[in-house]
Amino acid sequence: MKRFDGFMKGVNLGGWISQCVSYEKEHFDTFITEEDIRQISEWGLDHVRVPVDYDIIENEDGSCKEEGYVYIDNCIRWCKNHGLHMVLDLHKTYGYSFDPLDHGNLEEFFSNEKQQERFIKLWKEISGRYGAYSDTVAFELLNEIVSPSVADAWNEIANRTIAAIRETAKDSYVIYGGVCYNNVTSVKLLAKPYDDKVVYNFHFYEPLTFTHQKAYWVEGMTSDFELGYPDTKEKYMENSSMLSNELVGALKEFSLDHVDRRFMEAMMMPAVEAAEKNGAYLYCGEYGVIDQAPLPDTLRWFEDIHATFEKYGIGRACWNYKQKDFGLIDAHYHEIQADLIKNL
Repeated sequence: MKRFDGFMKGVNLGGWISQCVSYEKEHFDTFITEEDIRQISEWGLDHVRVPVDYDIIENEDGSCKEEGYVYIDNCIRWCKNHGLHMVLDLHKTYGYSFDPLDHGNLEEFFSNEKQQERFIKLWKEISGRYGAYSDTVAFELLNEIVSPSVADAWNEIANRTIAAIRETAKDSYVIYGGVCYNNVTSVKLLAKPYDDKVVYNFHFYEPLTFTHQKAYWVEGMTSDFELGYPDTKEKYMENSSMLSNELVGALKEFSLDHVDRRFMEAMMMPAVEAAEKNGAYLYCGEYGVIDQAPLPDTLRWFEDIHATFEKYGIGRACWNYKQKDFGLIDAHYHEIQADLIKNL
């Protein structure tokens, strides 16, 4: 499989210019600074994934919001100063969000031509600004497509968008993932790459009942739920009955008796095969464990997933650098932080 050099070991900067707790200038100016980029570089990582919501860089009428682009410009400069690459991830677009807290329609965008035209227009703007930085910046089309029913429509939209991007950014890597929240099992549903700079993307939070235990935003999850890692598949299935099939369907596809490193390898193998067959790069844009899980189990999960990434040569970016319930530098992880970072 092709190695995604420059994007093999990274971390997400979620919560800065996406899913923002505040839209005040002070938040944007202080949440992430060049000092954070320097710290990440000193950890030995090679890139950051920077989620950005459309309303940071786009007004409601679709016109450009120049003050939002300043933060992307700054981050590119900081990355260059400290030898890092950067994935620019459009986390939400006009008409579509993966976030259940937004309570939006999860399928309308994929049949709404006007919303799609606006999406492509936004990417033409982004690629026109940053296509010249192809040695540093990769583009990720859209975060986490939820509904499995739109897999074909999304492939078609993605190819149209890549074609538009290529008008001004011929050498930039373009990343996109599949349905069911960009689950690893959906990689095999992605279309043959538009060209040789396309990267297949997946997120890995398996099993979700472990990585998202006590998560308030997961429908059916309770605040007193607790589960360890590793454990038997039977126990995980018993404890997943309250979740939707989109969230736990991947767990059902595999016949292994235990959820451990072998389970992770088995889950990723079809994605590896799909990427190899189609000549695409493969990248895991998000993975992590909520700050509610037991620390020893969290560390074991990280050790197993990193060993699996290394076995298959998969580039990745951990979720998340700070806050958003997964923050590596937050107090919850202090006891195991050094070991987590060493394994990134």
